[in-house]
Amino acid sequence: MAGYKNCYEYNKSNNDESEIEENLIYKKKYKKLKRLVKNLVFENAALCDQVAQTQENLVIVKEERLYLVKKLSQYQGEPSDGSPIGNKIINNNLNLSLMACDNGTAKKNNKKRNFIDSTSGEIGVKSKTKISTSGKAGSKRVVQLIPLDINGRPLFPISLGDLTVYSLGEVVVDRIGYHTDDYIYPVGFCSTRLYASLKDIQSQCLYTCKILDGGPKPRFEIVSDTDLDQPLVGSSPDECHSRLLQALSPLLSNLSPKGASFFGISHPTIQNLIQSSPGTRKLPLYKTQKFEVNKNSIENGSSPIPEEELDPSINFTSLHRSFVLNNYNSIKEEPIDHHDIRALKDLS
Repeated sequence: MAGYKNCYEYNKSNNDESEIEENLIYKKKYKKLKRLVKNLVFENAALCDQVAQTQENLVIVKEERLYLVKKLSQYQGEPSDGSPIGNKIINNNLNLSLMACDNGTAKKNNKKRNFIDSTSGEIGVKSKTKISTSGKAGSKRVVQLIPLDINGRPLFPISLGDLTVYSLGEVVVDRIGYHTDDYIYPVGFCSTRLYASLKDIQSQCLYTCKILDGGPKPRFEIVSDTDLDQPLVGSSPDECHSRLLQALSPLLSNLSPKGASFFGISHPTIQNLIQSSPGTRKLPLYKTQKFEVNKNSIENGSSPIPEEELDPSINFTSLHRSFVLNNYNSIKEEPIDHHDIRALKDLS
């Protein structure tokens, strides 16, 4: 009996020692895992900051690249002799043609009479032509330089940054729904624009914008090159653009739609060409817009970019920048990582 008792105590002591050794092993593993998780949390926070900074630098580099490409395209035009002098001659001919077109249209279409300004006493000319007042006071509608053929007609496609126009279409005179006070909707108008993709808002995609004959009112379409079978259709440019913004992201629904700008019919250069098309004098609602050529652009060989082209609702670079800044702020303000770090510090 005594031998059995000694054997039982021996086995019990061995079990206690093995259990202590096993607990020590698990304790070491726990400390090792805690140290590993703590390092991973710090590493993840540092990587998030680095990714945000890299994305911000990438946006800046893309803007610089676009600027350099535009400057390069201004020096590498399509002159007949391939020389920079030929480019300057074409640009000068374009400006003279635009100014002559505007002056000739004003002389032929407007009935003018002399009047005396009561404030200054100077003799001027008063026109009966309707002038749109939709723009801001003091704003200038400046047209950009585009290549012309020997007859003074624009050469297609017309490239204006992210916007490319392939056809101006034909002005519809007999239906009042095909124009407004500020814009003309010619049937057959076709343009393309680079903007955020429907499948990935962080990547670019080419959209084709068309104005078709829809009966009493025009039919506006925006088609993505990644989804040709699903066009975005609307009875107005703003309706099409609003559907595009909603399809891209619910966050973009807060942006005001700028359909005329997205299609390109409100671009000063394009609107000036449409306004010079046959039949615009017969439109009852449309108010004639005034345009001018920047003299500095003739000398410097550069054309100003309209402010509307930099709006996030139509400009991919501006949209991407706003998304990067929002993501960066959300990463900096997210409290989850800080709570994990505190919890790990308490455990240590």
